[in-house]
Amino acid sequence: MREVVEEIEISEELKVSELIEKFSKTAFNARRLGESAKIFAEMLESNSFIFLTIAGAMVPAGMREIIRDMIDRGFVNALIITGANVTHEIAEALGFKHEKGEANVDDVELSRRNINRVYDIFIPGEAFEGVEKFTSKVFQELNGEYSSYELLWEIGKRLDEKSFLKSAYKKKVPIFCPTLHDSILGLHIYIYGERIRFNPIKDISKIVDLCFQDFPMGIVIIGGGVPKNFAFQAMLLSKGFDYAIQITTDSPQWGGLSGASLEEAKSWCKLKENAKTVTIYCDATIALPLLHAYVVDKIRIRNIINFEKIFS
Repeated sequence: MREVVEEIEISEELKVSELIEKFSKTAFNARRLGESAKIFAEMLESNSFIFLTIAGAMVPAGMREIIRDMIDRGFVNALIITGANVTHEIAEALGFKHEKGEANVDDVELSRRNINRVYDIFIPGEAFEGVEKFTSKVFQELNGEYSSYELLWEIGKRLDEKSFLKSAYKKKVPIFCPTLHDSILGLHIYIYGERIRFNPIKDISKIVDLCFQDFPMGIVIIGGGVPKNFAFQAMLLSKGFDYAIQITTDSPQWGGLSGASLEEAKSWCKLKENAKTVTIYCDATIALPLLHAYVVDKIRIRNIINFEKIFS
C-alpha cells in the first residue's frame, strides 16, 4: 500500500528540522524540500565531496551568513559563485550594508541619490567605491598568475572573520568564480590588476581534478546559470555526481540551464544513472535557510580530514 499524505501538526515545541521531516510526507514543493534535506544529510554522512553553486543575488538578500556557516561546518567543500555575489560579499565584509528597499520606486531618483537597487534591496554607491579602494590595494600587493579561487583566497585573507571568503581561505575551500570578469570586481582587476595574470584555465584544471576524487560526489545548486554549468561540465570528464539538489524558480520547458531538470543531466552523464536527485521549485531565500537548518540540527558539524590535503 502506498504511503498516505500526512497532515502537518504544529506545536510550540516543533523544531525546524521536525517541520521539514513533516514536509517530506506531504506534497508538491514541501515534499521536495523534505526529500532534499534527507539527501543532503545522506551526502554528509557518506563523506561526499560537495559542491555548492550560487547564482542570483544571494548575498544582497541576506544569505552570506548561511554560506559562511556551511563552509565552517564542513557542509560544502567547494563553491562556484558569480562575480556579483563576490563583489557584494566584499562590500559587506568592509562594513557596507544592504538595506530593505522597495521594488516600486523612482529609479532615476535613486540614481541621483547614488543608491543602487536589486529588486527590493538598496545599497549605496559608496559601497562599491569602498570595494574599489580595498581591491586596488590588494591587487597592488600581488604579482603573478592566479586562478579565480587563488585570487579570492588572497582577498579573503585580508577580510574579517565574518566573511565567507575569509572562511574559505582559512579552510582552503576553493571558491571558483567563472564569471569573475563579468562583475564590478572584474572591472577592478582590469583597472588595477596590471601585475596580475588571471588564468581561468587553472580553475578548469583544478575543478576537473576535484571531480576525479575517489569519494562520493554531491552538488547543491542554487539558481543555476553559469555556476551550475561550470560544475556539470567538469563532470563530463569524470563519472558523474552521486547526489544532486537543485533550488530554482525556472522551469524546463524554456530550454534554459537554470530550469533544466536533473534527469536531463543524466543524458549527458553529468549525473550517474542511479544518482539521488531532487529539484525544489522555490525561492532560494526560503528553501536554502530551511535546508541548512535541517542539516545543522541533524549533523551539526562534519569532520572533513579526508579533504584537507587537496589544497594544502
